[in-house]
Amino acid sequence: MSDYPQLQPTQSQPAQSGLSENTAGALAYVTIIPAIVFLIVEPYNKNPYVRFHAWQSIFLGIAACAVDIVLSVIPIVGWIIIPFFMLGFFVLWLITLLKASRGQRFRLPFIGKFAAQQAGI
Repeated sequence: MSDYPQLQPTQSQPAQSGLSENTAGALAYVTIIPAIVFLIVEPYNKNPYVRFHAWQSIFLGIAACAVDIVLSVIPIVGWIIIPFFMLGFFVLWLITLLKASRGQRFRLPFIGKFAAQQAGI
């Protein structure tokens, strides 16, 4: 027998893999690529919270691109107001990113309805 106490093996907790809901929802707004990845990769594609934010991010990006294209076709007036609309889209993007990181499902007008339908909510 040794003078040292025998250490009993301890059962360790399994390592938690993946991102939390809030982190995944917020990351979906970073660009369109993480949003698409979250819609494809399990377990995120089964989570309604993450799916909602991924779809809302995609629709917000599409809306921003559409407004940019339409306004860039309109000479002078369109070119003048593009920065204001893009600033508005930036503010909406920032609000949705922050709300998602805090665990809130913030629905944008019009876009949020379509995102909720696609997410199955």
